[in-house]
Amino acid sequence: MKKEIHPQYNDTMVITCSCGATLTTGGTKDALSVETCSQCHPAYTGKKKIVDSTGRVERFKKLAEKAQKTKKSRKDVKSKAEKNAARAKKQEKKAAA
Repeated sequence: MKKEIHPQYNDTMVITCSCGATLTTGGTKDALSVETCSQCHPAYTGKKKIVDSTGRVERFKKLAEKAQKTKKSRKDVKSKAEKNAARAKKQEKKAAA
């Protein structure tokens, strides 16, 4: 092996989870922060939990709510077929006049 090209290995690297659990292992860093660990991840605990670090779930709910409101307001708007029929009637009236 070449000397001085490999990172320094620490025997005690502390991993801290957002749930408060800490794990000690070896690694090239002194400390590491994670969002989920084996003590709080739904696959290991069997509990249902939404893991959302960037607000994607809230954003989806907001978009779904907005879509429902838009859908309700669009019921008052004519469909394309109705609009085309109305245009055709106008053109026929212009041609007849």
